[in-house]
Amino acid sequence: MKNISGYSKLSKQQKVDWLVENYLNKDEAAKEELISYWHQNAATQKTLDEFSENTITNYFFPFSVAPNFLINGEWYCLPMAIEESSVVAAMSNSGKFWSERGGYHAEVISTTKVGQVHFKFSGDKAYLIEQFPKLKTSLLEGGKYLSVNMDARGGGVLDIELVDMTAHEANYFQLKVSFETCDSMGANFINTILEEYATQLKEFVHNDATFNGEIKIILSIVSNYTPHCLVRAWVECKVEDLGIVGGLPAEEFAEKVRMAVKIAEVDPHRATTHNKGIYNGVDAVIIATGNDFRAVEACGHTYAARNGSYSSLTHCTVNEGIFKFWIDLPLAVGTVGGLTQIHPLVKRSLQILGNPNAKQLMIFCAVAGLAQNFAALRALTTVGIQQGHMKMHLLNILNYLEATEEEKNYALEYFKDKIVSFTTTRVMLEQYRSAKQAVK
Repeated sequence: MKNISGYSKLSKQQKVDWLVENYLNKDEAAKEELISYWHQNAATQKTLDEFSENTITNYFFPFSVAPNFLINGEWYCLPMAIEESSVVAAMSNSGKFWSERGGYHAEVISTTKVGQVHFKFSGDKAYLIEQFPKLKTSLLEGGKYLSVNMDARGGGVLDIELVDMTAHEANYFQLKVSFETCDSMGANFINTILEEYATQLKEFVHNDATFNGEIKIILSIVSNYTPHCLVRAWVECKVEDLGIVGGLPAEEFAEKVRMAVKIAEVDPHRATTHNKGIYNGVDAVIIATGNDFRAVEACGHTYAARNGSYSSLTHCTVNEGIFKFWIDLPLAVGTVGGLTQIHPLVKRSLQILGNPNAKQLMIFCAVAGLAQNFAALRALTTVGIQQGHMKMHLLNILNYLEATEEEKNYALEYFKDKIVSFTTTRVMLEQYRSAKQAVK
């Protein structure tokens, strides 16, 4: 039976049994493996199960930390949840490198978020625009009951604009609403307000006989594009203080990094990979702290293309003997709500960071992205990206080839001065095993 009705109503054990019976070839070992990842604490497992639907087990990610980050004069250890080899090592190296050169600096530029009510109005456009100030007052007053708690924390609705989109689609308009959501990411709060505004918008027009048209709501939804929820992080020092990096004199290294960033600013092919590396760092902290990495990435990539061509999120200058490297990153994150007070490791992540507010978390994420990008550029402009990456990837290859601890230790020594690839590792392992067998 490959299809089923009422799967969601089964117990977790029954869900696993059905899956194994119908899609895993009745493999008892597969069943045991799935169950082996259940948390030993039943209460914790129940909490994890309730994060999503139709859960059958837990999917593990490595939970790591990158120490030695000096940020705005204070020491931090950044929690990271990521499976890609070399990212944490690169982050840690960048943290240490810049801690010896003044550390990282960062500031939150703005924290405004946006939501929209998309609608059609079949009446007189000029009259709608004329009546908008009255409508705006009505919406702000009518929605106050939903924002009492947020208002008390210093947040709430900041402004409402009427946006004329009729050049793109007949009768199409938007209510563009700006918000301050304090320490929460705020999506649920924003969506609740927007849906209330949509209802009130329809009632406002319906109850006013002077309007000669009708409102048709298309959708009401938060926007994940938050160009005015922006954080900047940077590092800078005298060029000479960079020292010799990867065998390159400071001046040559600084210029190569500047040029590498310039390439990413003007070439979308390079910019895409360049920014992907930035999000290796950002996403790892975002996931560790229970935030939405998909929303964060979508926003960042849109921001990178805001001028009409996809470009680098980082920038670099070498002026009057000063090397400066920085990132401007739009980030909508939260330290309350969502998983932040529920997921046990998210709570630990925030504790490691000193229980930050949302602005502080924005800073940590931006620093992580900048640090990871610097590490990648340092490797690319000196020894090449593969040397460090493939050495870290070696353990993944060895695990795939079911190497023993003795074989892993031999391989790590063997590849100290050799190129790592799947083929070279497999051949090395075959030769090692043959030699061991011959001795026997």
